[in-house]
Amino acid sequence: MKDRRKQAGLRDCLRRFRGPVALLFVQFALCFVVFRLYGLTLEPFWYALALCLFVLLAAFVIVAAREQKRAGQRAQKLHGILTEWNALPPPESLSERDYQEMIRRLGADRERLNAALQTERTEAQDFYTAWVHQIKTPVAVMKLSLGAEREPDRAALREELFRVERYLDMVLAYQRLGSGVNDLVIEEYALDELIRAVIRKFASQFIYKKLRLDYAGTELRIVTDKKWFLCILEQLVSNAVKYTPAGTVTISVRDGVLAVEDTGVGIAPEDLPRIFERGYTGVNGRLNEHSSGLGLYLCGEAAKRLNVPIRVESRVGQRSRFILDLREKAVGR
Repeated sequence: MKDRRKQAGLRDCLRRFRGPVALLFVQFALCFVVFRLYGLTLEPFWYALALCLFVLLAAFVIVAAREQKRAGQRAQKLHGILTEWNALPPPESLSERDYQEMIRRLGADRERLNAALQTERTEAQDFYTAWVHQIKTPVAVMKLSLGAEREPDRAALREELFRVERYLDMVLAYQRLGSGVNDLVIEEYALDELIRAVIRKFASQFIYKKLRLDYAGTELRIVTDKKWFLCILEQLVSNAVKYTPAGTVTISVRDGVLAVEDTGVGIAPEDLPRIFERGYTGVNGRLNEHSSGLGLYLCGEAAKRLNVPIRVESRVGQRSRFILDLREKAVGR
């Protein structure tokens, strides 16, 4: 391997000296012609030619030796180039400097990509760990219910099964969110149909928890992606049902603004700025062992993807009100 590199280095030096040698011989050929035309003696000519060839040979030996040394340094760097890309030997030419700058930029980009990939892996691991702990609860409840001697409560089983389905929808939404693929299908929809689809999906939950639903309907039409918009709305209704022990969940649309309001436990003021952060559960999440802080994170990310402003108003022990500003998505306003 070393012999091949030495041979390659010598051939490279020969290629670099090819131009100067050719130019030197052209000059001496012209000098020879001039000497002959003027009838001058050729002894000085041959002396100058021998001297130039000696200097050229000496220069070649020096350059070749230096190139062999630098080739050895580069060979050592090749083994650790992925980690030592920023510690290259000093360049000796503009082209070498440019190539080293290319390597440095590629190395910096590689480090940034590796850091982003590591962050993504850590976040994914945290998400799936929290998701597994979250889904284990309804599964355990169903196993206990089915293992009891008495007849299992079908309504309770349906509620736990619904929770499992919600968690499965959540992980599928997370996978789509992190896929990096633009899966938006923007079309015009009647907002009332989208809201009623979510209401039908959560009807059994309202009945099981004996909650009242207040929704009067709307004629508003919006331009959006149905899948991601339903993801947002379902999560808001799910949270409203989850954190409302008794009372009413209200869905209202007024002047292009959709609001989902409940009469539940509310959100602590110190938690409001962080409720859409990944994994943040706040006071309510710490009191409720079923909370993982994943739902509202997905809700916020979906809202960003649809470019729909979302905000929340809340009073502890009284209510929470999530607001979607759909005025830019409304049709015919």
